[in-house]
Amino acid sequence: MPTRTRRFTTWRTLATAALAALLAAASLLLTPPRADAAPRRSEPVYSYADAIREAVWVDTGYDGDGDGRADRVAVDVVRPREPAARGRKVPVIMDASPYYSCCGRGNESQKKTYDAAGRVTGMPLFYDNYFVPRGYAFVGVDLAGTNRSDGCVDVGGPSDIRSAKAVVDWLNGRARAYTTRTGAERAKATWTNGRTGMIGKSWDGTIANGVAATGVEGLKTIVPISAISTWYDYYFSQGAPLYDSGPDWLSDYVDSPDARARCAAVQQRLVDGAPRTGDRTPLWTERDYVRAAGRVKASVFLVHGMQDLNVRMQHVGPWWDALGKAGVERKIWLSQTGHVDPFDYRRGDWVETLHRWFDHELLGYDNGIDREPVADVERHPDQWETSRSWPPRGTDAAVLRPAADGVLGLRGGRGTEAFTDDPALGETDWAAGADTPSPEKASFVTGPLTRDLRLAGASRLTVTARSSTPTAHLTAVLADLGPDTIRDYGAAGEGITTLTDRTCWGANTAADSACYRETAARTADVDFTVVSRGWADLGHRGGKDHPLVPGRAYTISLPLAATDHVVPAGHRLALIIAGTDRDLIDPPADRPTVTVDLARTSVRVPFVGGTSAFAKATSAPRVASIAPPPREGVTAPPIAQRIPAA
Repeated sequence: MPTRTRRFTTWRTLATAALAALLAAASLLLTPPRADAAPRRSEPVYSYADAIREAVWVDTGYDGDGDGRADRVAVDVVRPREPAARGRKVPVIMDASPYYSCCGRGNESQKKTYDAAGRVTGMPLFYDNYFVPRGYAFVGVDLAGTNRSDGCVDVGGPSDIRSAKAVVDWLNGRARAYTTRTGAERAKATWTNGRTGMIGKSWDGTIANGVAATGVEGLKTIVPISAISTWYDYYFSQGAPLYDSGPDWLSDYVDSPDARARCAAVQQRLVDGAPRTGDRTPLWTERDYVRAAGRVKASVFLVHGMQDLNVRMQHVGPWWDALGKAGVERKIWLSQTGHVDPFDYRRGDWVETLHRWFDHELLGYDNGIDREPVADVERHPDQWETSRSWPPRGTDAAVLRPAADGVLGLRGGRGTEAFTDDPALGETDWAAGADTPSPEKASFVTGPLTRDLRLAGASRLTVTARSSTPTAHLTAVLADLGPDTIRDYGAAGEGITTLTDRTCWGANTAADSACYRETAARTADVDFTVVSRGWADLGHRGGKDHPLVPGRAYTISLPLAATDHVVPAGHRLALIIAGTDRDLIDPPADRPTVTVDLARTSVRVPFVGGTSAFAKATSAPRVASIAPPPREGVTAPPIAQRIPAA
């Protein structure tokens, strides 16, 4: 925790203070501390300045670049000197990343720095500064093909995952490592007990998911932050393409210059295995960690921004549910931010919670964190609410149906609604005009709610529609219509503003500061909030793209991303169905007019209290309302980024 000036209250009298001191002394006399009492918290008792800093190269057993020898990945270690001198072994916190040299980590884009002997002197982020003095080792792994490692980046595939898994194996005595990249002198991890926790944001957290899905022994916990759970869903949404690029672009972005010169074959495999048709190929199957959730033995502390439009909330619901079915110990934080690390929106609570989590999972301390509420959800900027489970008990899906008069309710109606795809518009344009009929969308709205209504989990739209052209993309959006103040996820910083003042979180050296710039919530006043969204290619069936027969009816089931949102009393809930969602999916080859069959269209929405809660919240007679004038706020989502940003 940062050192801050304490302010003492003046209402406490000297007599009260004296009495408290006497009672405390009596308590110590009556109940002496047990000599065998289990520790509940690690303390910074070791020297960070004197920490051992070393580099090793771990043999992955995999020849990703095809040069005839197994790739070695570079591993930089910072560990306390004192435990090793006393014969004590320490656990490991590990961040495996492709970003240590190309792009940097964290809000300040820090990169690794080295001394003349090649030992790491500056490690990005606060993990080593904070945890090494508390008896942990920190290990920063350069993924294969990046920085000082051999091999090639294959974007979540065997090379990426094996390069990190091999390090866990080495820490547990099952893999070989060497003191140099090409030499024969062995390096053994005799200083660790092998208990490893992986952490990281974006691609780093994705690697943690992938390594956990191998079931590797010794990996005790992972903390994936804004992480991918299946790579297909990063590049496609049920056949609808994203980003106008594939994994070959991303691989080339982070490959070291040396790797670019020797990884042409890997690049071509990425191109061939990821056609822009959206077909589900074997390349995507081997990069799907959700299907392997049954192998996960590590606990999972999952952190994500509910307005993350880079690594979207589609990566949370299926992974969370699969882990639950596998009986994995889980914890979750959901913020209102975009692609932002919790260190930059809830810093003090984050460091404290992470500290207690690692103490419990890696040191075995009984500090009670496993008995606390599972979920923390940011309800308003810097205002958090907890739930004992997530989604909360009593959450059940209500089937809502659209009607031809624009009403969203339990009954629905017959008829059709048509819209023409306009790639120049997106979800915020549609939500802003949800009450007004327009040619580019079909929207359906409840009346003003008579009580708060909480959505928690993933929704699913079943829609029957006809397209006028051989290609058509669909977007489904759930929106809360009503004024609010939210984190401005559409602006630079995606919900935070970086300040100039710094606070320090751990020990410092001349080459590695633990002091980081503070942040504050960047907010916006809005008249609507997009709660959840999903996308699909109407012709995507059976994992493949099929041309549509114009005029023929097709029925698809379109998942909407998990969320946790309270629609307040007085607000209204809207379902919007449209075509291309500007900046969030790529447009189809044609500009179709899509006709929706309302009688065969419905959306399953998970409400706390289920159908009964929705019925009660919408029981008042529908009253025509006039949309308030728009206020300055989030008018468009951020342009989709091509990479999982640092």
